[in-house]
Amino acid sequence: MQKLFAVSWIIVFISGVLSAQSSGTISGFVYDDQTGEALIGANVFIPDTYIGSSTNSMGFFSIPDIPPGSYELTCRYMGYKTRLQDIKVRPGRKQEIEFFLKPAAIYSEKVTVVADSARTSTKLYRKPISEISVTPRQIESIPQVVEADLLRSLQTMPGIAAVSDFSSELYVRGGTPDQNLYLIDGTDVYNPEHLFGLFSTFNTDAIKHVEISKGGFGAEYGGRLSSVLNVTNLDGNRRSYTGKTSISLLSAKTTLQMPLGDLGALSGSFRRTYFDKTVAKLPAFKDENIPNYYFYDGHLKAYLDLGPHDKLTLSVYKGQDDMDQVFDAENDNSQSLLYRWGNTTASARWTHIFSSKLFANFWLTSSSFDSYFEFADNIDETNNIDDRTLKGNLEYFYNQKLNVKAGFEFKQLNGVYTSVFPGGETDVTQSPVHAAAYIQTEWTPSPLFELQAGLRYNASWNNVNQQDIDPRLSLKYRLSETVNLKAATGRYHQYLFRIPRLFVADIWSASDQYYDVSQSDHYIVGLQKEVAENYSLEIEAYYKNYDNIYHFDPFFWIDLRPDSYNDKGEPLYTSAKGLFHSASAKAYGLEVLMRRDQGPLTGWLSYTLGRVENTVPELNSGNVFVPRHDRTHTLNLVSNIDVKNALRGLRGQPMHADKKSWQFGVNFVYASGQPITTTKSVYVTQRMPDQAFYTGYYLYPTERNNFRLPPYVRLDLSMTYKRQFKNFRLEPYLQIFNVTNRRNVWFIDYQDELNDNRIVQNIDTQGMLPILPSIGMNLIF
Repeated sequence: MQKLFAVSWIIVFISGVLSAQSSGTISGFVYDDQTGEALIGANVFIPDTYIGSSTNSMGFFSIPDIPPGSYELTCRYMGYKTRLQDIKVRPGRKQEIEFFLKPAAIYSEKVTVVADSARTSTKLYRKPISEISVTPRQIESIPQVVEADLLRSLQTMPGIAAVSDFSSELYVRGGTPDQNLYLIDGTDVYNPEHLFGLFSTFNTDAIKHVEISKGGFGAEYGGRLSSVLNVTNLDGNRRSYTGKTSISLLSAKTTLQMPLGDLGALSGSFRRTYFDKTVAKLPAFKDENIPNYYFYDGHLKAYLDLGPHDKLTLSVYKGQDDMDQVFDAENDNSQSLLYRWGNTTASARWTHIFSSKLFANFWLTSSSFDSYFEFADNIDETNNIDDRTLKGNLEYFYNQKLNVKAGFEFKQLNGVYTSVFPGGETDVTQSPVHAAAYIQTEWTPSPLFELQAGLRYNASWNNVNQQDIDPRLSLKYRLSETVNLKAATGRYHQYLFRIPRLFVADIWSASDQYYDVSQSDHYIVGLQKEVAENYSLEIEAYYKNYDNIYHFDPFFWIDLRPDSYNDKGEPLYTSAKGLFHSASAKAYGLEVLMRRDQGPLTGWLSYTLGRVENTVPELNSGNVFVPRHDRTHTLNLVSNIDVKNALRGLRGQPMHADKKSWQFGVNFVYASGQPITTTKSVYVTQRMPDQAFYTGYYLYPTERNNFRLPPYVRLDLSMTYKRQFKNFRLEPYLQIFNVTNRRNVWFIDYQDELNDNRIVQNIDTQGMLPILPSIGMNLIF
């Protein structure tokens, strides 16, 4: 087998050398003609052949191994006018071309009929399995809680679940939020939620491109078990000064872009909330003690064009949540709570084109998360994690049949957790070092078949040396012009995990001599079909197993022993030993996605059939149980309607863009109820054997999560009026979250009464968000 593998590589290499001597190479960039922004995923190809390529994250493409001759090179991107250019390819010659595409009229007959039908099937085939792309326009069209949010928008996609209205965390195909890798301009983000998870740290107005891989991702990514969310922010407008300002009941935000002469562009965004002054005054919250709380975040990015082969991108993000709550303002002795937390990220990316076939990105990044919590006068807590990373990715376009990617990553982490509480103190410091290297090949032996194979080497040093190798493999096969089959498998390791907590920010910890590295295997098969013009259907089945995943032990204090004692003689804990249960798990399911991305009616219909099973030897008598985020069935319908053009389409009239238009959005979700653990019996305690009344009781549970709450059902609506003036556009909007005011159950409380010396229990349900209308205004100039 090894000899056959080596011989195959030799044949591919020799054929590549021979073809390179008798063929030519074309490479270059694709840009937006109005802004100068690089376009990601644009198709550049020679019609009626299988010769072509698509642009990467910097808008770069390379088409090697083109036979000599004269051709009409085509550049195509959704929402832009197709560009044609005559080229002449000579043996052994290399050409560099830049395409500047002009935005097309959205409902142009030429774009709709001619371009999209070919592009839909091509786009389906080229995108990796289990990957979803969304645009800022799609995010903004989904009705949300007060304002558009990236993570909440992704929760409408198949295989991505939420636990409640109060959380924007992503549970991807049975995985937990800490198993997701969040990247913003190449930098890791460790806590991507504001407002206790109600909103994410990603400002949608600053986003350029979003990709999420739900599994089976290649060797380029590592360090997480479930998914990768890669967010690229706007580089900035290189042609003119532009901006957008938005005001809602929750926040005010602005995004500005400007050119930096001939050197590049600058973009920035800022957002701040005034939650306690607006939403807190609504009737639904009039009896609630809304805390004195706000958050802000800001982003600044500079794109510098240093020459035809060198580009530099600098990106900075800062976000901070601040809450200061006095529980009884009229009482001078009232207890208070102070809580602050936030993220800071920075990255520098150098892009260099070594040749028409070799493209490279190098990053130097910094990411920090810090939180401070103080309650009353005797509890305070500090939690910090700092990440310094150097990494590089190289892409080599060997020929039309073979591309090679390779890269490395070196990460220095420093985590500090300190807490002071009555009777004890915790002071845990960890400084793990992570390193990784990978190689990945994409081999296309025929236009109908593509194979991607990769290996990733991982290493971690944190009081113990841990090393692993992750193989990755994916396959694509084109059954017909409109039907594709795909499959993927891979092994994944994770050296970091976090302690989830209800109120205070989660705490990150790392594998060490006490906790082994977490591991998961993915197995995925899928079918993609272009079912009609602009309509795509994707069906995927998946299976994942997990080993060495960790659950926080709520009774850790029973077996926990202090490492030493502080100056007061109180116990001092300096390690995470004894805090977690080691668990295994498996997740499997089926996902269906019907999608339309262009036309007067856009959106998607998704369905997920899923199952998650956990096994923790110390819990549930060692028997299998489903976790809280398990959902058997989830159905999502997201739709956005351009009213005028929808009516024109029904009447058979040509569609076109209007200066005045109405947009209606719909978001409907149905999900199986969450599993919970119910009470089996009650133990009563008494001070003395002869006492006739009880002094306390304890609930004894049934099997873990053996009962499901009622199904979760919600309907959201939005209405936006768009008015285009000469130099600016106004977009007032109305959003109604949970139109039917359904009180979906979050959890239940047992209310206890003593009646004739007997305990009587009544169940009280705690609901999620009620109907929540909001208004806002966007100003684009």
